[in-house]
Amino acid sequence: MIEIIIYSLLAGICIFIGGIIGRLCEKCCKHKIESYILRWSTAFGGGILIAAVAFVLTPKGIENFSIIYFSIIFLSGAIVFFFLDKLIESQGGLLAQTLAMLLDFIPEAIALGATFVHNHNLGILLALFIGLQNLPESFNAYFDLRKSNHPPKNILILFFTLSFLGIFCALIGKYLLSGQIRITNGIMLFSAGGILYLIFQDIAPSSKLKKHWEPALGATIGFLIGMIGTKLFG
Repeated sequence: MIEIIIYSLLAGICIFIGGIIGRLCEKCCKHKIESYILRWSTAFGGGILIAAVAFVLTPKGIENFSIIYFSIIFLSGAIVFFFLDKLIESQGGLLAQTLAMLLDFIPEAIALGATFVHNHNLGILLALFIGLQNLPESFNAYFDLRKSNHPPKNILILFFTLSFLGIFCALIGKYLLSGQIRITNGIMLFSAGGILYLIFQDIAPSSKLKKHWEPALGATIGFLIGMIGTKLFG
């Protein structure tokens, strides 16, 4: 249990670190440089999210559910976040990256707790992978929230609090879901559907920068990291 708490905290604290990096970038970088870095980070985070959908969140669900069931669960996630995204937009919010970060973090933290029970080394690698995802995602989420005029101090307090959410989710995975494979896989499939919707509705379009083509390479690098993580898991 102590190991699960330590590794889930290390993975979660990357949310706070990414927010701090975003704040430093906001204070120190000129607007054009900041905008360029943000586009790179957005594309990079999107690539990692796609890798998470492809390699972490969907494979076991496809394996353990029939076509009808995994299709319903996956589409349900997309539909729920379609309406949630519309609700946020109608209220003037720009929280797509924050939602994507939590969608990714919560089910993977649950999986982390359940995985430690059966495969210690895989649990450690999964914690490292989650941490690498949280860094660019929280960096982007910081600017996402700043566009909604949230004060920097409040954002960093929120991110610091969310850093401990992984411990709670990992312990749920260990004590409640380690033997409930179908429920865990269902949560992952639902989240994957929501993430994929948010990537193409909000995240990918915002990574484009006029007269610059190279930020899109960040998505390729992010996906490559996901491939490397999957290779290590194997």
